[in-house]
Amino acid sequence: MFRTRPPAYALACAALCFIQLLVNLLLVFYADQWAPGTTRRWQVFNLGITGLLAVLILLQLPRALQWRPRRSIRPSHELKLERQRIARDLHDQVGSQLVHAMALVDAGAPAMRPLLQTLEHCLLDLRLLVDSMDGDDDALSDRLARLRHRIQPVMDHRGITLAWDVLPSDAALMPVGLPARELTAIVQEALSNVLQHSAATAVAIRLEHVTLAEGGAWRLQVVDNGKGLAQTEPSGSAAGHGIAGMRMRAADAGAVLELLPAPGRGLCVQVTLQDHH
Repeated sequence: MFRTRPPAYALACAALCFIQLLVNLLLVFYADQWAPGTTRRWQVFNLGITGLLAVLILLQLPRALQWRPRRSIRPSHELKLERQRIARDLHDQVGSQLVHAMALVDAGAPAMRPLLQTLEHCLLDLRLLVDSMDGDDDALSDRLARLRHRIQPVMDHRGITLAWDVLPSDAALMPVGLPARELTAIVQEALSNVLQHSAATAVAIRLEHVTLAEGGAWRLQVVDNGKGLAQTEPSGSAAGHGIAGMRMRAADAGAVLELLPAPGRGLCVQVTLQDHH
């Protein structure tokens, strides 16, 4: 019972310590006034309390040795409710307005196609934002699965083949919390670049656990067959903003971001996260 009820366990230990302290004080100040036999009985009683207290501590010891700090911060119940309210409002109000705006656009007119794609991308970003406001303790593979659920219809509509190679969520040491959220956002940004700038016809997402010289690590890759790095970002003052954001997210997660040439042509966005982050 005490192993699953920390408050009861703490109160029991405190009560036993108080009784033991009281017995010790009585023995110190009044032992000379009692008969030897009475003192002996109090000493046996004190020894019994000490033994019981030791047993309770030993029962709790295995659980204490197994304790590890949480890899993510658990939000309060009030914060969860507020997030759900904001997510619901965004989905029901802003989302419905975007869907209505898309319905008003003539999809058959070539001049309207860029506007329709922009609205479609805004709706996708909104849905991904709503998804990210929940599941603080979700593993990286679970977050990526939700991202795939949202991005797959868009890829199919654009004629882009999406290959998926992600380990299941029960894999050992799967990143959770902040690292999982930031790495998923990096994948989202990389896919956004694929949709808007790369002119790719295929993209692959891979997540694997690798062994490096420094130890185990998770390697996440987004590989496309588009134009490559030079054309993946718009020119001008906005150039590189998406890449800079990905680098900042990687640093926040404790990971390393690399932009590598893909085999043949295209770009490989690779993020490496050491274990125990």
